[in-house]
Amino acid sequence: MTELDTATPPDRPALDLPVLPDGLRLAVVDMDGTLLDGDGEVPDTLWPLLDRLAAAGVAFAPASGRQYATLRRMFDRAADGMVFIAENGAYVVRDDAEVSSTAIEPAVVADLVRTLREVVADRDAGVVLCGKRAAYVERDDPAFLAEVDRYYAARELVDDLGAVDDEIVKVAINDAHDPQVVADALAGFAGDHQVVVSGTKWADVMVAGVHKGAAVRRLQEALGVTRAQTVAFGDYLNDLEMLDEAAASFAMAGAHPTVKERAAHLAPAHTEAGVVTVLEALLARLDQHDR
Repeated sequence: MTELDTATPPDRPALDLPVLPDGLRLAVVDMDGTLLDGDGEVPDTLWPLLDRLAAAGVAFAPASGRQYATLRRMFDRAADGMVFIAENGAYVVRDDAEVSSTAIEPAVVADLVRTLREVVADRDAGVVLCGKRAAYVERDDPAFLAEVDRYYAARELVDDLGAVDDEIVKVAINDAHDPQVVADALAGFAGDHQVVVSGTKWADVMVAGVHKGAAVRRLQEALGVTRAQTVAFGDYLNDLEMLDEAAASFAMAGAHPTVKERAAHLAPAHTEAGVVTVLEALLARLDQHDR
């Protein structure tokens, strides 16, 4: 990874910016720990930047483990024409129309529910079935529901997860202490499916080969955009494949060490509006090049 320019004053280090000889056409951005500020909100400085990106012909795509309904609500004021890579790439939507999705077979969902009931029985953990219409939970205590509602705006409490009638694109497990324990317990599902620790409290199960990176590739093909014209920002392990699909890949200053090793560049922290800062600088550099 390219280091920041230490020749500049230490209180204001130079941005670690790539050269974009083919221009910029697509910006793919993770949410938590990446775009969202310290309060978990979209920074106010993003909204005018979205107008500038659109005017420059740059598509902006939030990419998250959150569900589509949640992302759509968060970007409601600028959602027209925006592509949402939801459920860690398992469900991609543009203008309320499905672009792509990959559902888990119902028999596998049933097996996962049975297995996870045993795994979480003696842990402070709960299961979320992530469907196209809503997210479904059995656990009903306020602390768990509050954590789920941060990521799933369309959430339904059901008596039996095994009876849910929806296409399930992801099974998420919230573990208050160590989601890796749950992930390890699901090793038997590896092969046709993948188990990924997607945050400090979350693990996800999806069909093998489904991740943010695969969704970005499909989006690039649909838009006629190349890897060299793509910039991506991330901070955690579920962002790795997404970063691989962008020549200009950025790890946030507070990113997981593996993400920092994988990314080509380093962005300021999400608490310092690092994504907005870098994108504004890239647009300014491209504007100067066009003059």
